Amino acid sequence: MSVTLEICAGSVGSCIAAQEGGAQRIELCDNLLEGGTTPSYATIAVAREKVQIALYPIIRPRGGDFLYDAHEFEVMQRDITLCKQLGCDGVVIGILTPDGRVDKERCKKLVDLAWPMGVTFHRAFDMTADPLQALEDIIEIGCERILTSGQRNTAAEGTALLKTLVQQSQERIAIMVGSGVRAHNIAILVKETGAVEYHTTAKAYVESGMTYRNPNVSMGGIPGVPEYGISLTQAAEVKKIREEAEKAYQEML
Repeated sequence: MSVTLEICAGSVGSCIAAQEGGAQRIELCDNLLEGGTTPSYATIAVAREKVQIALYPIIRPRGGDFLYDAHEFEVMQRDITLCKQLGCDGVVIGILTPDGRVDKERCKKLVDLAWPMGVTFHRAFDMTADPLQALEDIIEIGCERILTSGQRNTAAEGTALLKTLVQQSQERIAIMVGSGVRAHNIAILVKETGAVEYHTTAKAYVESGMTYRNPNVSMGGIPGVPEYGISLTQAAEVKKIREEAEKAYQEML
């Protein structure tokens, strides 16, 4: 396989499905509806026991923006230490300054703390004021890759910037394309961006096993999200996305 596929997994079950489908790496998250936050210690520990492919928990103490106070930064440092102790292959980080730049000082501290684990810079990149400068800053602090949609809601909308980033990176860092990556569009993303790393949930909502369902109470209240549905990565979808990506890559050679 010449294209690397990373699955954004929100549970141990999704991690197992990612591995079964042939993914090479997992970004392990909690709270995917908030863009992903750090999973629990036990979730990371059990996932590490169940899968052998690369495991990268996200280090994000809360949803919202990427400007963190001193307490949140301390939490991030301790979470990285725990990930190292649990045998993770890497972590996923991203901290910005108030003016929309990469917080190089703090991010460098996290990269150094994570070593010898690898480090991905997540989609905080898509919230930076100057993406080309942010690319250089992230290379400077020592990250392996950047997860990005090309500063648009979906990668399909951000292909122009994604192509520019791949070209500017000159293989000094990997550009991993994410957001809205599916089996039906990954081939065109491969061909239009030139990227060789892709990121997706490959998920579906699986019907809850609950037979009693109280019609008077909603625990989530988020439009479009099934109240009695469980978001779970599908191994078959992972396999399909991987095959479509590889086919497109080989056609370019």
